[in-house]
Amino acid sequence: MRSDRIQTAVARPAPSTLAVNKVLKNTYALLSMTLLFSAATAGLSMALHWPHPGLIITLVGYFGLLFLTSRFRNSGWGLLLVFALTGFMGLTLGPIVSYYVSAVPNGHQLVMMAMGGTGVIFLGLSGYVLTTGKDFSFMAGFLFSGILVAFLAGLAAVLFGIPALSLAVSAMFVLLMSGLILYETSQIVHGGETNYIMATVTLFVAIFNLFTSLLHLLGVFGDE
Repeated sequence: MRSDRIQTAVARPAPSTLAVNKVLKNTYALLSMTLLFSAATAGLSMALHWPHPGLIITLVGYFGLLFLTSRFRNSGWGLLLVFALTGFMGLTLGPIVSYYVSAVPNGHQLVMMAMGGTGVIFLGLSGYVLTTGKDFSFMAGFLFSGILVAFLAGLAAVLFGIPALSLAVSAMFVLLMSGLILYETSQIVHGGETNYIMATVTLFVAIFNLFTSLLHLLGVFGDE
């Protein structure tokens, strides 16, 4: 009888493993839905030829919705706010994609290449963490400081119109967002992130910035 209990205990998954698998499942399911929803809102803004809302409205909308999502992350409102945030980001992305498609030669190819590159990087990095189980929590401080510096440099590039700085910021964001994907996936796997709503937001933001940065770099290196 005692032996049977020991065998049953060994065969039963640990609660932490079950919790991690649940967070992973919910995160990737919600991430898939938000990516589709964001693509739909981006397509809507392109179809209706909506102009870009501008830097101030974009920042206020993004940080405002991000704050509300974090505030209500443990309630049903959190799910609605995730879609509000990602849908808003899709609306701001639409005019950018429209520019490349309509005003840049080979714009369609550039957009598809950026999308493909983003997908390959995300799947490759996430798959690496999931298969190896490596812990990238040590990157937290570097990512925080790096993203802050890149964000401020990006604002300076826009406000003062410095193309070289803008290019450097895009390259920085490609590296930083790749690191963020490694870090957040590792956090989920090792139980550091237990809220799938916030995990989804972090990965979505990484994918969004990775795509826009790759698109900018491809446009520049394509001499366009």
